[in-house]
Amino acid sequence: MVRDGARDGENQGSELHGRLNPDARVPLYHQIFVLLRNRIYGGVLTPGDLVPGELDLTREFGVSRITAKRALNELADVGLVVRERGKGTRVVARPPTPAVTSSIEGWLENISLMGIATEARVLEFDYVPASEDIAAALELTSGMEVQRAVRVRRLDGKPMSFLVTYVPSDIGRQYDRDDLNTKPLLHLLERAGVEVASARQTISATIADGEVAAALSIHAGAPLIEVRRVVRDVSERPVEYIRVLYRPDVYRFEMDMRRVRGKEGMHWSALTQTPAPAGTGETVMNAGEQ
Repeated sequence: MVRDGARDGENQGSELHGRLNPDARVPLYHQIFVLLRNRIYGGVLTPGDLVPGELDLTREFGVSRITAKRALNELADVGLVVRERGKGTRVVARPPTPAVTSSIEGWLENISLMGIATEARVLEFDYVPASEDIAAALELTSGMEVQRAVRVRRLDGKPMSFLVTYVPSDIGRQYDRDDLNTKPLLHLLERAGVEVASARQTISATIADGEVAAALSIHAGAPLIEVRRVVRDVSERPVEYIRVLYRPDVYRFEMDMRRVRGKEGMHWSALTQTPAPAGTGETVMNAGEQ
């Protein structure tokens, strides 16, 4: 039986985290999984609490029992709950491996920490003509050769991110696939004599297509954090374009802010942070993904 307090919290959690969208490309069971996961991460459901059962979920969301069961199984698959026959589904007392947390400071300093705490596997490594978009990002002529690599980065054996990088071929020719399997790209750029000086990136959201879903061990249509970045050297030459897709259950962005007084009144100001080990760490511009 669910505690009264937990039941109240669930109703509140539904209001805070939304209802199901039957027209969305994301399966209904995964939408329920995300809502329940938000309740756990948000503290509405705490370690030891019973999660609503299959019948509770069918009534709350108007779905079939098979859909409800699949949502609960997905929670169990990621280690957030344990399912026991005759006892229900309960939030685990010890949470799974913490997600990598990225701030908006310390990007370059965190590269080595990310490399130690995670491992990357190269899926593709080749040289291709630059499309118009890639050529524009790297300030090249469309069709010029660029080095393209596709990788998956793992944290404690769990797929965390799907990376696609493009590098001008004169730089890319100075390392090979084996190098990229063992070293962060930023280190390889520096080894090639590139002095990385700045970067500009955008952060948005997207959903997983079939290829990305398979690589990240998630379902097609699952939500992802999308980061795109152009890296420049000291002469302002673009030396890398990267697109990274993150599983939001394994990676998140975080920012510490302080309320300060300025000429135009009070406003929020970001605090500079010192990088910490991945898993609890602070980084910038995407936790040192390279």
